[in-house]
Amino acid sequence: MHFQQTPIKGLIEITPRVFFDERGFFLETYQQQVFADHGIPYRFVQDNRSFSKKGVVRGLHFQKEPFAQGKLVQVITGKVLDVVVDIRPGSSTFGQHASFILDGEKGNMLYVPEGFAHGFAALEDTVFVYKCTNFYNKAAESGIVWNDPQLAINWQLANPVVSEKDQLLPTFQTAIHVLT
Repeated sequence: MHFQQTPIKGLIEITPRVFFDERGFFLETYQQQVFADHGIPYRFVQDNRSFSKKGVVRGLHFQKEPFAQGKLVQVITGKVLDVVVDIRPGSSTFGQHASFILDGEKGNMLYVPEGFAHGFAALEDTVFVYKCTNFYNKAAESGIVWNDPQLAINWQLANPVVSEKDQLLPTFQTAIHVLT
């Protein structure tokens, strides 16, 4: 596997080695020791999977302390624009966002540590999976509205489908008051 540090400290893009032959392909998506050797020493306690039709935006979600979650995210089939926002008070990149194309054919993944809001736009019909470092806790659930003008995220979709719940999330400025 290739582990690539990104401009935002803590975010790591991981590209596995894919072995192809006449039967199809094989790739390893996780091995605890290899991940620990590359700065991801966390124990994952929960796996989640979703299906999103092309044009859907999910996010930007996070859980408040002490239930914050780190996530290892990947696409099984399809393609997404994966977006993260640094919500770590005191971070030199606080309030900045980054985006990555995660592609089921390429098999690349993104490690998103605690302290980030996370979302994605389905650029194709997509099966999306992620491992979490902490359990889901409804009372700690929070987020930032996907189209916050301050963040000005280019979701690469003209008319995205967004759940009512995600449309009602607060702006970045309102959400960060919960964190600081």
